[in-house]
Amino acid sequence: MAGDLILVTGGTGLIGIKVIQRALKAGYSVRAAVRSQAKADAVLETPTIKAINPGSRLTFTIVPDILADHAYDEAVKGVKYIIHVASPVIKGEGFPPEQWEAEIVQPAIKGTSSILEAAYKVEGIKRIVVTSSEVAIIPWEEFIAKEVDTVFDDTYEIPFPAGPYSHIFEAYAAGKVRALVFTKEFVKEKKPEWDVINIMPSFVVGDNELITDPKLISDGTVAAAFAQVLGGDSGWGAVPSTSVHVDDVARLHVESLNPKIEGNQSFLAVSEGERGTRWEESIDIVNRNFPEAVKSGILPNNGKASTKRTKVDASRTEKVFGFKFQSYEEQVKSVAKQYLSLVGAPIA
Repeated sequence: MAGDLILVTGGTGLIGIKVIQRALKAGYSVRAAVRSQAKADAVLETPTIKAINPGSRLTFTIVPDILADHAYDEAVKGVKYIIHVASPVIKGEGFPPEQWEAEIVQPAIKGTSSILEAAYKVEGIKRIVVTSSEVAIIPWEEFIAKEVDTVFDDTYEIPFPAGPYSHIFEAYAAGKVRALVFTKEFVKEKKPEWDVINIMPSFVVGDNELITDPKLISDGTVAAAFAQVLGGDSGWGAVPSTSVHVDDVARLHVESLNPKIEGNQSFLAVSEGERGTRWEESIDIVNRNFPEAVKSGILPNNGKASTKRTKVDASRTEKVFGFKFQSYEEQVKSVAKQYLSLVGAPIA
C-alpha cells in the first residue's frame, strides 16, 4: 500500500536504483541500505530522484559490509516490506579458482540468510522480494556450454552444483542456486509471518543514472548488448539468448508487493519469448535508430557479438503482472540514448 515503508538493499546498482525510483513514484516510502554516505549522496543526485523530490520519504541506512553478522538487524526495524537486491560483487577474474567457493558461493548465501534472519527477529513485515537469477533454475552446462531444446520456466528446479567450478560465472550461478534453496527451506521450516517472492532476471540491459562517465556505460551485463556498439566486444564469447529491460525488472520487484500477487513463488524476467535475444542485432538497432551518431563515429557500431540459444519461457510472469516485457530493441535504445547524452551528442 502506498505510504508503507520499504527497505531496499543494493540501491546503488543497476537494478536497485530503478527499484528505489519506481517505489517512490508509486507512493511508497523507502529506506535504502547503502555501503557509505557517498553512495547515498549519489542516489540523491540522480535526475529522477531530484524530479521526484521525495523529501522524508527517502532515507538511508549505512550497511558497510552486507556479509557481516547481523548486518541488517537495525535496517529492518519498522519496515513493512523488504526488496533485497544486494549481492556480493564479483571482481572479474580477481579470485583464483580455489577461492571461488569462499569468495563467491558462500557470500551469496550469507547475504540472503542475513536479510531473512534479521526479518525473522522483528514483527510487522509482510513480504520480502529477493533478486534471484535465471541461473538459479537453469543447469550451468545447458545455460552456457551447449544448446538444448529444453524450454525452462519458473517451475524448473535444479540441485545445488558442487564444485570445483570451471568458470567464475559458474560459481556465481552456484551461489544463486544455493540462495534460492536456502530461501525456500527457511520459509518452510521457520514459517515466518511474511512470505517471499523471488524475481529471476536474465541479462539486465538499460540505462543507469548512477553512471555519469560514458566510459562506464557498458558496465556489467550491459556489455553484452553495448560493447559491440562502441566497437569492441563483451569478452564473454557466445552469450545466452536471454535479456530483459532494467525498467521491467524494477517494475516486477515493486509490483510484487501487491497482496493480490500470491507469495512464496518465483517469476522469471526474460524478454522476446522463446526466440530470445540475438545480441548481434544491436548493430542493426543502432544503425536504424541513431544513424547520425553512427555516421559521425560517435557510435562506432562495428564491434562483434554472438549468441548461444537458450530457451526460456517467462509468459506466466507477463500474465500474472499484466504487461509484456520490452523488446531487445528498447533495451539497446535506452543505453544508447544515455551514452549520447553523456557525451553531449544529439539523440537522433
